[in-house]
Amino acid sequence: MRVINIGPDPSLAYRPNLDETFTKEKDEYRNFESGSLIDRVFNTYKLMHTNQTLDFVRQKHLEWTSFTHSEMGMMDAIMLLDKLVDESDPDVDFPNSFHAFQTAEGIRREHPDKDWFQLVGLIHDVGKIMALWDEPQWAVVGDTFPVGCKFQSSIVFRDTTFLENPDEQNPRYNSEYGIYKQNCGLDNVLMSWGHDEYLYRAMKFNKCSIPEEVKLKFQIYENTEFLSNIFTLFQGLYMIRYHSFYPWHSQGDYMHLCDDKDLKMLPWVNEFNKFDLYTKSTDLPDVEKLRPYYQSLIDKYCPGILKW
Repeated sequence: MRVINIGPDPSLAYRPNLDETFTKEKDEYRNFESGSLIDRVFNTYKLMHTNQTLDFVRQKHLEWTSFTHSEMGMMDAIMLLDKLVDESDPDVDFPNSFHAFQTAEGIRREHPDKDWFQLVGLIHDVGKIMALWDEPQWAVVGDTFPVGCKFQSSIVFRDTTFLENPDEQNPRYNSEYGIYKQNCGLDNVLMSWGHDEYLYRAMKFNKCSIPEEVKLKFQIYENTEFLSNIFTLFQGLYMIRYHSFYPWHSQGDYMHLCDDKDLKMLPWVNEFNKFDLYTKSTDLPDVEKLRPYYQSLIDKYCPGILKW
């Protein structure tokens, strides 16, 4: 894990000269073939694809979903990401906390009326704090994929990094469906362990008000606005859980495992993805200026001290 020790104000070390701000074209993002960070990125995925087996994922669920590692508020958890540089990301080499605010601000500009969506942008990577509690980054960051079935060709570095994964040679797990049924739904699929699943489960454990199934519970009410709000909160939790599942939402793989719910949520995941990906820039936000606004969203949707 790469940890940055840069004092109380990381912007002093990482805020670029405005004349030197660099932005990319869309087709320059997620370059897994070349670039200054490619060796670091490849090594992270090599470890991930070697070690992320069905048994490994089941063990991580046992280790991390009791939420006994720490207690803190959501903003404190976000600011811990000052210490983390994502070693799987070919696009950025600055602390993940800046990316949180970049994503949120991108959503805020285009969806000013959807404060829940802005909050999802802010917190979507908070699960990466596992790396600060000694979980290796290959079990925290990067693209996710199902375990217990065939590793599809759209997974990054697919041809070179799974050779030593024992599930690759196990006939129970290396078929198209593996241990799953056709259209079983992603809710019933075990994903490689990482920050998506961890934060999703942390939100549920702490009973944060981005619930998953309440739309059905309140269908009998005729307040259209209220039902719409409940449904969007549902979308927010889903986006947190699957935003790193690039082989699915960006490449179209694993559709044979999806149910109707997954297909209805896919456009929302893709809407989120454009902010998660294309707001990455060396033009770093003024975090201290933005904190009061985003703290108000945290107080609204996931207040107080949370268990992690």
